[in-house]
Amino acid sequence: MAKWDKDTFIVDLRNSSSREVAKIGERIIIFSEKYADEITWGRGNEHGTLTFRTISDFGVLPIFHLTSDGKINLQINFLRSKGLPQQVIRDLTVKLEANFLKDYDEEYYPNDIFEDMELLFHMSSQVDKFLKMIEGVVYRLKQ
Repeated sequence: MAKWDKDTFIVDLRNSSSREVAKIGERIIIFSEKYADEITWGRGNEHGTLTFRTISDFGVLPIFHLTSDGKINLQINFLRSKGLPQQVIRDLTVKLEANFLKDYDEEYYPNDIFEDMELLFHMSSQVDKFLKMIEGVVYRLKQ
């Protein structure tokens, strides 16, 4: 049974993050409610976790994890390990690299890590582009 839910997650996010990060987190939660096939809430004691999952031909796949302490974990390497079509992975990494000006290839991003949203998102347009990219990945995984 999940310890966290949307309300407790948002309260903790607001208490443990800056106002800007909390707003970004809330936008991601609203987006997730609309586009995720499944949202799971964590059971941890220190912070809450939201996992965005989508149904595909490869099963139910987590696309990202969001924590109530203002971090996000993009499941790029996990998705690579599932044998997804190369064009889906390529589209994902190219858009992430363009949005965050960071390398997400296997050499420079060998492990999926939790990254501070405060360091990733500097402008509202980056949040918009990130959400559009996730929407596109979900769409491509359902084709």
